[in-house]
Amino acid sequence: MKSIPVAGNNSSLILNLHSILRPLDFMEKYNKQYGDFYRFIEKKNLSINITSNPQAIREILTMDSDVFDSGKANKSLSFLLGDNSLILLDGKDHKSRRRLLMPYFHGKFLEQCSQKIISITNQVSDRLEVNQPFAVRPLMQEITLKVMLNLVFGIDSEQQCQRLSNLLVELLEIFNSPFKSLLIFFPILQKDWGKYSPWGNFLSLKAEIKKLIYQKIKERQKLLIKEKSKCQDIFGLLILAKDENGAGMTDEEVHDELITLLFAGHETTASALSWLFYWIHYHSEIEDKLRLETSLLGNVSDYQTINNLSYLNALIFETLRIYPVVVGSFARIPNQDTYIMGYKINKNDYLSISIYNLHHREDLYPNSKQFKPERFLETTYSPYEYLPFGGGNRRCLGSALALLEMKLVTVTILKRFKLVLTNNHSLYPVRRGITLSPPASFRMTVKNCVLGKNS
Repeated sequence: MKSIPVAGNNSSLILNLHSILRPLDFMEKYNKQYGDFYRFIEKKNLSINITSNPQAIREILTMDSDVFDSGKANKSLSFLLGDNSLILLDGKDHKSRRRLLMPYFHGKFLEQCSQKIISITNQVSDRLEVNQPFAVRPLMQEITLKVMLNLVFGIDSEQQCQRLSNLLVELLEIFNSPFKSLLIFFPILQKDWGKYSPWGNFLSLKAEIKKLIYQKIKERQKLLIKEKSKCQDIFGLLILAKDENGAGMTDEEVHDELITLLFAGHETTASALSWLFYWIHYHSEIEDKLRLETSLLGNVSDYQTINNLSYLNALIFETLRIYPVVVGSFARIPNQDTYIMGYKINKNDYLSISIYNLHHREDLYPNSKQFKPERFLETTYSPYEYLPFGGGNRRCLGSALALLEMKLVTVTILKRFKLVLTNNHSLYPVRRGITLSPPASFRMTVKNCVLGKNS
């Protein structure tokens, strides 16, 4: 039996701070020193095993999902998502909830929401002014959050969604920098010293969001009793859902799932879009190629047409490769002793895939630090070599929606505006909660309006 190299003691404060504050440096350092399969010793002799080996990833993702308790491995996220989140469920409950939600993120549903994404993008970008710089990520976050509010709640009016939108953004801004993100990883910092303290502010905002969502649950329940045909969104679907015994979801379960969809469905996409606009405009030849490909595009909202833009697809794939928003997969805990590539993973140990290190393997991606969309036109990568959305039964439920949204938002804005970077300095990811994002200082300027306002 082979032995997994021990990289260090994960209970070390210095090691923990390194992984939180400089996660890419951390992963590159240990990958270079110990290879593509190593472990950290946690308290009570438990191990955190990390791999970026494609063969190991294949074995993990094709193994019977019942071998792993992935929800249990990520209970630390319950402070934000609630105990009933899809991400924190295992076994039969996870399969049932995922099966319930799946239709809303694929097929005809995506085709139907294309026009809504374009409309929201135009509405939000209307405020952009020529020669006026703007912060990129807040703009993208406003677009993606409004899209999710519409898809989840069926909310159309500005008045209906504005309060909830403001609260969600304010809540996430609590963790908007590497040092503020320490609140997530060190429970000792999670002390309520009043609403003006970081954690007190978090709890206050969370309580207000919960109250607002519970109010909406009660309102929708009354509406659905009168007219079940009003179930045109995910919100109604969750309220009407029944398990095999005919029991519905509790209000708390509905709340936790809504929170998960709203956070997971917009925060990561906003960061990915921000990176996409950076790379498009950092390399002028990339923008030229993209504008050429989209110049003859008629109906932007045509689902098949937008999906068949090969260079746009390659550009998005490379954006998600070079700086994946989530740099590692959610951990899995084997509920029995398990072997991966001949390495023994003990029961109750943690097993995680380093997505960032996988995406920077030189044997798969030569000159991996170079941004090169053409690599996705020249090579087809397996789901064990490229996984920006995770994989297996834990693959991001909204991956198809996120990709469609990135395409539609990008083409819609580029057809309206000519943008430029405020400076040509290289950007590097910074931690934003559990994700990585372009720095808050990233700004662009509208050079001119191609089609003008309200076009």
